[in-house]
Amino acid sequence: MANGFSRKDLVLLGPGLATLALGAVLQLLHVPYALIARWIGVALLAAFAVRRRSLTPWIFVAMIAGAELGFDAPHFAVGLRVFSDIFLRLIKTIVAPLILATLVVGIAGHGDLKGVGRMGIKTLVYFEVVTTLALGIGLLAINITKAGVGLALPAAVNVVQAVAAPPPTHWDDFLLHIFPENLAKSVAEGQILQVAVFAVFFGIALATLSEAKRGPVLRLCESLSEVMFRFTNVVMYFAPIGVGAAMAYTVGHMGLGVLVNLGKLLLTLYGALVLFAVAVLLPAAMLFKVPIARFIAAVAEPATIAFATATSEAALPRAMEQMEALGVPRRIVAFVIPAGYSFNLDGSTLYLAVASIFVAQAAGIHMSLGQQLLMMATLVLTSKGVAGVPRATLVVLLATASTFHLPVEPIFVILGIDALMDMARTMVNVVGNCLASVVVAQWEGVFGTELPDEIVLEGVEA
Repeated sequence: MANGFSRKDLVLLGPGLATLALGAVLQLLHVPYALIARWIGVALLAAFAVRRRSLTPWIFVAMIAGAELGFDAPHFAVGLRVFSDIFLRLIKTIVAPLILATLVVGIAGHGDLKGVGRMGIKTLVYFEVVTTLALGIGLLAINITKAGVGLALPAAVNVVQAVAAPPPTHWDDFLLHIFPENLAKSVAEGQILQVAVFAVFFGIALATLSEAKRGPVLRLCESLSEVMFRFTNVVMYFAPIGVGAAMAYTVGHMGLGVLVNLGKLLLTLYGALVLFAVAVLLPAAMLFKVPIARFIAAVAEPATIAFATATSEAALPRAMEQMEALGVPRRIVAFVIPAGYSFNLDGSTLYLAVASIFVAQAAGIHMSLGQQLLMMATLVLTSKGVAGVPRATLVVLLATASTFHLPVEPIFVILGIDALMDMARTMVNVVGNCLASVVVAQWEGVFGTELPDEIVLEGVEA
């Protein structure tokens, strides 16, 4: 089916969205049967997804249906978390072997070690420029809105004072964390960067061997990468269920009323992320002549998965497939996107700038511009040093509070809307890493020069 919408598609999509919006308005007005109107809208959207015969519409509809279910039946919705956990577990089984195999093949299969080094330098330069701009936009946004000024902390939050903040991350801790001590341990703990570093050294070593000795291992890694892409295609059929369950749990557990609490901070973050996309990502795409329309179409599915699950890892296999199908050579996809999970967390970096200054504002502590810039410089390091740690942003915020002698109470107040903030920043992380892979491919002059694998195309077109 063509990418465009047919007339029958629009007959279902338009009324579906309109009925859903009408139901939401009726709910605000406390009009009876608002629930029925909303579910009719969901049903029309589901019919639209059936006609499209593509996973992306199904994921979008599942996200809406999950939010509706979480609002209408929160106790039931909370119990659906097991299905989102199943989806995340299946995805986590893919990530490490996929990165290991594709990186080894990308390095050893071409034997151009100078090219690998050149690509690595370009990648890191791009990452550091973009993340620094993200910090600057976050800092500007929170200083304009002053979302934390005048925040009244609830008395109940005092119970968290007993929680000890982790020690601040130093440069040597970060450097040591990059290198694996045990591959199996790195895989088990989901340390993506460590797996990638092992794969780089393994690929370099393999590339220096004779063809007779390199061939069998290289063919094994090629077969493993093909299997893992096929594995991804199979698992993605479960994505609508996992995404819908994740959204149902989030809304059912926290409620839509959470939008009222700390709404100013939430709007500050979302506004800053939109500004970052328009002022940084879009110019970068235009500068490197990225086909923007095709890129948006390719990144839509992994971005939706990231938004609904609030987990970058859940979107990684699909993001790698989509970027290869777009025209990025596999060796670049396998290097840039995993590295970005530690060095190019654009959304998380921007969030940390907003949240850390918010903490100071909420505590009534005035920080000079110099102190704020020092805090941002610290975040450049600490935001990378906790890659792979669950709820890493909480760890970074606690470490930052400890370093700059800020109270921890406002951090735990932020947790009340952290799920909603996490969705947006995770989606920007994924989009930023996908764009980085295309930028590096264009910078290297190899974008669109290699045909994507048939299995990858099969998964993308499913």
